[in-house]
Amino acid sequence: MAAGSRIRALTRFPEGRPTPCKRGSDPRRQRPRLSSAPTRVSGRWRAIGNKAVKRPRRRGGRPSREAAALFQDRILDIATELFLAEGYSETTIELVANRARISKRTFYHRFSDKADLFRAVVHRIVGRLKPPDVSGLFIGGSLEEILIRLARIILQAALDPQALGLHRIILAEAGRFPTLAAVVADRSASQEAVERIADLLAREAGRRRLPDSTRFAATQFLQMVVALPQRRALGMGIPMTPAELDAWARQTTELFLNGWQAFEPQ
Repeated sequence: MAAGSRIRALTRFPEGRPTPCKRGSDPRRQRPRLSSAPTRVSGRWRAIGNKAVKRPRRRGGRPSREAAALFQDRILDIATELFLAEGYSETTIELVANRARISKRTFYHRFSDKADLFRAVVHRIVGRLKPPDVSGLFIGGSLEEILIRLARIILQAALDPQALGLHRIILAEAGRFPTLAAVVADRSASQEAVERIADLLAREAGRRRLPDSTRFAATQFLQMVVALPQRRALGMGIPMTPAELDAWARQTTELFLNGWQAFEPQ
C-alpha cells in the first residue's frame, strides 16, 4: 500500500461514520463523529445531541461530614471491641489500624495516640448511656421520688456490659498506665451528675447548706447507689436480680435522706 493510502487509512468509532485520519495523527486519539441520532459512547466520550464530548475526570476531595462521621464510628466500633476483649495493653494502634483496614497515617490524622483513642471510646460509651432528657429527671415529685428515679437510671447505666468492661480495664491496668487514670478523672458524666444532685439538694434545703456540703452529699449518694451492685456484677459476689436492684435503689435513697436530714457539716 502506498504511503498516501496509509495516511488516509480509516478508523471506525462506535456508532460513527468512517473518518479519515489527518496526516501525522494517531487514529486511536481521534474524536468520534456521531450520527444525528442520540448515541451513548463508551470510554471517556459521551453523546450530547449529535456531538461527542469528553467526560470530565472525577476528582477526589474531602469526604462529606456524614461520611467522615461513619468512618470515625467504624474505627471506634473496632477499637471498642478490641479494648473490651483484649484489654488496654494488648490493644495496639497497629491492631486497630489493620482491623479497620486503614493506614497508621490515617489513624494519626484522627487520634494523637492510643490514650486519645481510648478516651474517645469512653466518651462515646458514656454518651450512649446518658438519658436524652437529663433535666426532666430532676423535676416532678418529691425529693425522695426524684432520687429513687435517679438511682434506678444510674444503676442501669453503671451495670451496662460495656460500662462494666471499661471498669474492669481501669481497675486492672490503671496502675501500669497513668493515662487511664486521667481518662477516669475526665469523666464529665459523673461530674455532671454530682453537680445536678447537689443543686437539687440545695434547693430542697432552701440554700441553708453550703455548696461544698451539698456536693459532698451528692458524691456519697452516687457511691452508695453504685458501689455494691457494681462489685457483684464484676464477679465479686452474685449479681443482683432486677427486683433486688429496684429494692436497692429505694432503700439506699431512704437511708441517704435520713442521714442527709441529720447531717450538719462542721
